[in-house]
Amino acid sequence: MTTDANPLTTADASGLEELSEGQPLDDRVNNRSQKPSNEAYKAFMATGWADDDAALPARAEVAAHAAQRRRALSERFPGERLVIPAGPLKVRSNDTDYRFRPHSGFAHMTGLGLDQEPDAILVLDPVEPGTGDDGGNHTAVLYFRPLAGTDSEEFYSNARYGAFWIGSRLGLEQVSALLDLPTRHLDEAETAITSNVGDPKFGGISVRLLRKVDEMVDALVDTVRYNTAMDPENVDLSALDALDGELTEALSELRLIKDEWEVEQMKAAVAATVNGFTEVIKALPRAISHPRGERVVEGAFFARAREEGNDLGYDTIAAAGNNATVLHWIRNNGTVNAGELLLLDAGVEADSLYTADITRTVPVNGSYSPVQRKIYQAVLDAADAGFAAAKPGAKFRDVHAAAVRVLAERLDSWGLLPVPLEEALSSEGQQHRRWMPHGTSHHLGMDVHDCAQARKDLYLDGIITEGMVFTIEPGLYFKDEDLTVPEEYRGIGVRIEDDILITADGPVNLSAALPRNPEDVENWMAGLYAAE
Repeated sequence: MTTDANPLTTADASGLEELSEGQPLDDRVNNRSQKPSNEAYKAFMATGWADDDAALPARAEVAAHAAQRRRALSERFPGERLVIPAGPLKVRSNDTDYRFRPHSGFAHMTGLGLDQEPDAILVLDPVEPGTGDDGGNHTAVLYFRPLAGTDSEEFYSNARYGAFWIGSRLGLEQVSALLDLPTRHLDEAETAITSNVGDPKFGGISVRLLRKVDEMVDALVDTVRYNTAMDPENVDLSALDALDGELTEALSELRLIKDEWEVEQMKAAVAATVNGFTEVIKALPRAISHPRGERVVEGAFFARAREEGNDLGYDTIAAAGNNATVLHWIRNNGTVNAGELLLLDAGVEADSLYTADITRTVPVNGSYSPVQRKIYQAVLDAADAGFAAAKPGAKFRDVHAAAVRVLAERLDSWGLLPVPLEEALSSEGQQHRRWMPHGTSHHLGMDVHDCAQARKDLYLDGIITEGMVFTIEPGLYFKDEDLTVPEEYRGIGVRIEDDILITADGPVNLSAALPRNPEDVENWMAGLYAAE
């Protein structure tokens, strides 16, 4: 068989050239809109619009808290420029974007939530120690792109950034008033980030960047670092990565302790999530009759998340039957059958971007079978042991150790552990993890797995402290295909997860409004079924 360098015929290639001439690929998405470009149309579209509302909003309650967070960050990096992007819009398919959500570090430092200000960048510029914002080491400026006015063609022609298409947003002065934070146009950000960058030994400024949030900002900072390096051929990339990594780490660690405003946001997210769980129970009869009943469950919760909050805090796990033994089951395309358990792991994200994370495992027909109750009670006892260990002054890892010991003891008493109990619990054993493979707790906040870049000695080995919010979520998962367990256990997955606020007096269960005890769960479900 012969092979041509170019398999297209001359005629085909010629036609391809004609198609590609004159219109850039990026513009071809507009071919379907038949958008006019004549001057008469442009003149008409530029007139007859009411003036924009220029009233300044009141200062947001979060503004003072965000200023305190920036002050704490400033203390860690005197003399260095800190660059914290919100992130760009992300394409879902072709010219359709996902709903925008800023990076949590950016949202925490500015107070901006919802879908505000894609492409924005917060820059903390170093000043003489003690002369910056609130007596800190930096002055902060928020750079973003305000939507074009009605006198601009972009107003009606840009489907991604034009207010005609996406609705109005606050302008520079309005956002500044809302956040009590200076704002400038995004066009000025490049100069703000790159000016005077260089080796501090020679009067330059060192830059730290929250990386992997906005590729354009990453490229800008990398370029200026190369261009200002004393020896561009030998720039130490690993040292620069470590420099940026310490900023990421600091932004994560500053969220380990929640302030009063954050705690209220967490409570609101939990309350909305409790309402979502109630809607799911009401929807169970329809879920049972639907070929994709798990989607009915998922949809019932999602509706409440959008009604009361910004969105889901994470993809809902609506797992019935054996799917409940799949830890990250988000396909949610299975049936929901009477006699099975439904494991629902879900959380509402508030407009402030703080999320709840709650799990309940309920009997689809309203009553636990004896074996289901036996396994459920083991998990509940483990959760209670975790609560008892979650005291100020204890280590975070102690919560997991307490809960897992209870589960291992039950597995041992049921004859499932292949080795003695203490050997299984040792670091050389861990055989119980076949049925409880995940950690019992994680910090919770703006991210469902919040503070994830914090150092191990502050997270896993950290001391439980007043103001922390985290989950307690033991589980047992016996897969259908697991031949090491009795047949009656197979296909049963149980997890119970609550959101805990640590106070000076101990842990407070923020999600206590959702029943946990098996009798209470059954009574709760019976009441909702009767109401329907």
